[in-house]
Amino acid sequence: TEKAVPVDTLRDPQHDDQRVQDPKWLVVIGVCTHLGCVPVANAGDLVATTVLATVLTTTLLEESAKDQLPSTLKYQHTPLEM
Repeated sequence: TEKAVPVDTLRDPQHDDQRVQDPKWLVVIGVCTHLGCVPVANAGDLVATTVLATVLTTTLLEESAKDQLPSTLKYQHTPLEM
């Protein structure tokens, strides 16, 4: 958590309350080179809720490899409840 690390040592040292409009939601991005890694809820010290951005992933794949997109790639829209 933010309290476990000296904030001034971070690349972007703003506190979470300076980053969000509603403290109930904090959206972070983690980039994986093979698009297979996702945070897992309640996995030890890492606590995260994940909504897979498969629409964005599909779009990026289509743009970078138009003819190489697998025909079996499907996604299910997952709406956020607010």
